[in-house]
Amino acid sequence: DKYTLASGRAYMTGIEAQTHQVMRNLQAVLQGCGLTLANVLQVRIYLTRFEQDYAAMNTAYASWFPAGKRPARTCVGVTALAQGALIEIDMVARR
Repeated sequence: DKYTLASGRAYMTGIEAQTHQVMRNLQAVLQGCGLTLANVLQVRIYLTRFEQDYAAMNTAYASWFPAGKRPARTCVGVTALAQGALIEIDMVARR
């Protein structure tokens, strides 16, 4: 299931799919810097449908980290994200 935006880019529908895609993208960026998710100190998550999507996002997000080894996190509800995305995540990591 995908929908196409005016720019021609496609996003998977649903918060779980988008969460996993964002995490794959961030993991690739970290690997390019010689880091892994274990190097992440802080995460900020932005959701456009906070009340509707938080629980499902949280389950998908948590699957990327071992229990008890998750970085500090802030999760914020926002009115909109770039190009209609449901979620945006940024990370702070160190060696």
